[in-house]
Amino acid sequence: MLAKRIIPCLDIKDGMTVKGIKFLDIKQVGDPVELGAWYAAQGADELVFLDITASHEKRKTFSDLVARIARNINIPFTVGGGISELADADVLLNAGADKISINSSAVRNPQLIDDMALHFGSQFVVAAIDARLDDDGQWIVTVNGGRIPTEKRLFEWAHEAQERGAGEILFTSMNHDGVKQGFANEALARLSTELRIPIIASGGAGTMEHFRDVFTIGKADAGLAASIFHYKEIAIPDLKNYLRAEGIAVR
Repeated sequence: MLAKRIIPCLDIKDGMTVKGIKFLDIKQVGDPVELGAWYAAQGADELVFLDITASHEKRKTFSDLVARIARNINIPFTVGGGISELADADVLLNAGADKISINSSAVRNPQLIDDMALHFGSQFVVAAIDARLDDDGQWIVTVNGGRIPTEKRLFEWAHEAQERGAGEILFTSMNHDGVKQGFANEALARLSTELRIPIIASGGAGTMEHFRDVFTIGKADAGLAASIFHYKEIAIPDLKNYLRAEGIAVR
């Protein structure tokens, strides 16, 4: 078994780390530079930075903030939000990002994934997908921070992103986001089985057992969480020790 990754996520709004529930009720939780340095020291495997209002506000990600965070961490750093062309990615990679996450812009212009993969390499390109399970059992892909539903469906879009050159899929279940009742393991297991690229699970972490389940039942390659780490409900060293005791290989 490849070692599983534990990834804290910094959702950024107006230059501060925030967290909501099901993409709503957004509250500030701290300074992203301080939190990033704390997570690196705690043993996080990677750090994800998502500027959650950049696409909706039609602006670019704060590259100066990305640079400040990058200077204070020594772990892989993925940045997303407001990236709609190669030049945007180039700025963020030069600011210290190791990987680029594209979401709304890729849904609107799928060719962007091809272009990013060709220009930078697939290993730099993370296709982030925010999807909501509707009453008919369909996973509806959304854009603009979950504000706008699209005609795309999760599994078909994930397959297309892979074939266009994405190196990873970051799937966030809007139904599970912030409610701390566990990840969307059934959908994650299907993604992990059908796709050949790594799947990062996001939305729903509330206990250490939820991480065990997302790696064993959901078959995810990485577990991403925010509030349980921000509010120090679970410490990353404790989580890794628990997972090792459960027979799960972690870094």
